[in-house]
Amino acid sequence: MIYSLVLGLCAFFLIGIGIFQIRSEKPVAFYSGEEPPKPEQVKDIKSWNKKHGLMWIFYGITMIIGAIVGFMIKYSLLLVLVSFVCILLPMIIMVLYHKKLVKDYIL
Repeated sequence: MIYSLVLGLCAFFLIGIGIFQIRSEKPVAFYSGEEPPKPEQVKDIKSWNKKHGLMWIFYGITMIIGAIVGFMIKYSLLLVLVSFVCILLPMIIMVLYHKKLVKDYIL
């Protein structure tokens, strides 16, 4: 129950980041420790922001699914698998996708 609640709260936070990034007029950064690119470095700011924002929204949705599944699972060993599939695996995919976006959009 606590697992699902925490995961659900994190999910809504990540979806909020995604919405903020999609609406941003300036180029966004992938994560907080990274400096966002300068506007003159990005080929298409609107598309760059949209793709990054959607990435965070999909991550949040994945966490919501993980929270629902986690709520239904009573075995802690299966929760480890759910955590990997809904938290860690998407993070790896996001990092790889961000690297692809840098190649495609940054001059």
